[in-house]
Amino acid sequence: MKIIAVIPARYASTRFPAKLMQDLGGKTVILRTYEAAISTHLFDDVFVVTDSNLIYEEIISNGGKAIMSIKEHESGSDRIAEAIENMDVDIVINVQGDEPFINKEPLEKVIEVFKNDLDKKVDLASLMFEIKDAAEIQNPNNVKVIVDQKGFALYFSRSVIPYPREENAGVRYMKHIGIYAFRKAALLDFYHLPMLSLEASEKLEQLRYLEYGKRIKMVETTHAGIGIDTPEDLAKAREIIKVSD
Repeated sequence: MKIIAVIPARYASTRFPAKLMQDLGGKTVILRTYEAAISTHLFDDVFVVTDSNLIYEEIISNGGKAIMSIKEHESGSDRIAEAIENMDVDIVINVQGDEPFINKEPLEKVIEVFKNDLDKKVDLASLMFEIKDAAEIQNPNNVKVIVDQKGFALYFSRSVIPYPREENAGVRYMKHIGIYAFRKAALLDFYHLPMLSLEASEKLEQLRYLEYGKRIKMVETTHAGIGIDTPEDLAKAREIIKVSD
């Protein structure tokens, strides 16, 4: 089973433009993310796929592998699908470009899903962790997921799901972490299928998979990840780098 990691990397960002090219302890955010993915030794290959000449040159000039997107894309899945369409791969891991502190354990967990899926009933695997703070649960920037008894996703939402009409029902609220592992066929199906109403409403690409009947296996983790979405996040990341170096 050939497994690769692909890091979709847009230069523009609504909340923090050019964040991937910001300095983080002497290296750019995107280069640190790329090197962190390689250092896990989980993948047969690692690529950055981008719409930016700056990001492309940053990776190539440092000995890495990068692919320029040909088309404009609405989502990271679309960008990855275009890049891998003609590659000989089985499983594709989407690694977020703004997470330079990649933790190996959760990536191993999503890969393990496919190694154990002998009947090929899983189309995608992704991660979730429990949140308990009321403000975190209600925050629409935190995408929540509910699953069935076997851990397959039933729905993702920016809203509070399930709605706590009965507060003592023992519900756990799970936040979705946007690391995905795809079967190549599922990813290409996504690429060639049009967006439907649920995805358009919530602006969550994972809903397209559910709307078309794909099965997403969710894996619980305690590693929330450290993403860089704002200048404040970058400042925190720089402090982490100082300590680790």
